[in-house]
Amino acid sequence: MSTAEDIGDDKVADLQRQMLALGAAARAAAAVLAKTPAEVKNLALGAAAAAMRDGAAEILAANATDMAAAAQRDLSAALLDRLLLTPDRIEAMAKGLDAIAMLNDPVGDTISEWQRPNGLAIARVRVPLGVIGIIYESRPNVTADAGALCLKSGNAAILRGGSESFHSSRAIHACLLAGLRAAGLPDGAIQLVPTRDRAAVGLMLTMHQHIDIIVPRGGRGLIERVQNESRIPVIAHLDGNCHVYVDGSANMEMAREISLNAKMRRTGICGASETLLVDSHCAASHLAPLVKDLLDAGCEVRGDEATQGVDQRVLVATDSDWRTEYLDSIIAVKVVDDVAAAITHIENYGSHHTECIIADDVEVAERFLAEVDSAIVLHNASTQFADGGEFGMGAEIGISTNRLHARGPVGVEQLTSYKYVVHGQGQIRP
Repeated sequence: MSTAEDIGDDKVADLQRQMLALGAAARAAAAVLAKTPAEVKNLALGAAAAAMRDGAAEILAANATDMAAAAQRDLSAALLDRLLLTPDRIEAMAKGLDAIAMLNDPVGDTISEWQRPNGLAIARVRVPLGVIGIIYESRPNVTADAGALCLKSGNAAILRGGSESFHSSRAIHACLLAGLRAAGLPDGAIQLVPTRDRAAVGLMLTMHQHIDIIVPRGGRGLIERVQNESRIPVIAHLDGNCHVYVDGSANMEMAREISLNAKMRRTGICGASETLLVDSHCAASHLAPLVKDLLDAGCEVRGDEATQGVDQRVLVATDSDWRTEYLDSIIAVKVVDDVAAAITHIENYGSHHTECIIADDVEVAERFLAEVDSAIVLHNASTQFADGGEFGMGAEIGISTNRLHARGPVGVEQLTSYKYVVHGQGQIRP
């Protein structure tokens, strides 16, 4: 008779066998995808998009199951919004697949080429990374985006979605499988880890013989765990503690529109601004309207002494507020001396994700863009444009805050590496 400990060991062994089988299937599929023509991959993406539209009712039903369970867990409004699927959001996912299909296939592109004095012709050519493991939370649309981007870039994908989106991700993955089968591609090209067991994540992080890159997308706890435990290179997506700086030269109406949109369009996305910095040179004219707009839109404002003085509804900001990614209708507001002080504040408190300057002074704007060390810096545009789709990439796996291998939106090109192809005519090295 098995003891409880024995049963636990059996469960771990079964999960390990299951994960290794996924890895082996992905490695075999990656070899196929690396030489699959663009038109075949595009056929699979188009068929997946069609399956998603035809199966919208099933996806919505699966999402309703996830939403009901999430409501019982008392998740925040921001997390519920990330989890929710609607007919419009399903159509947006399908359009994303269509858009990825229309992108140029990066595999085989010649990045650069040159000829040496000895006659050797050398080219740097894009190749797939291989097998990519994606670990993500909440958003079921990542299942579609990540699977499609990996396929387009010639990579096999192993997807591990959050437990809260388990049923939604399975329904979306079924559509991706339908696309693969329509194009005659192996099921192993896009696989979904079929368990909620958190131990599966730990196993993925050690499967270096099968997985070439790990991409985590989620909260700080997930990212830190992956970075600490992974034996595989990681493309990390850290906090989106994003800033908007309103310079003294900023146009008032532009500043009001951008700062409100950057915070309130969708508060639960990583590109939502979390801190508003206002130049002291325009605080007398700009600060009160900017704060009022946010408060009237239902945003809680936590400010420094100057900000508290313009509206009695402003709460006191603490040091932790400058470091916080709220992902909610909350923003920290501070008056700074000038652009140099804004840059220093962002360096001290930011997460190197996305920052915006609103300014008519081109020299000031260029200084901000050059000196702020973040993956995305914008001039006179909302931080909510921090998105691969908005950058013309079709979709993204996430916004990388790494410096290597990719930075900013991770699209099809960022999911490739390169090799050197050298042509000679019999040269030998003296």
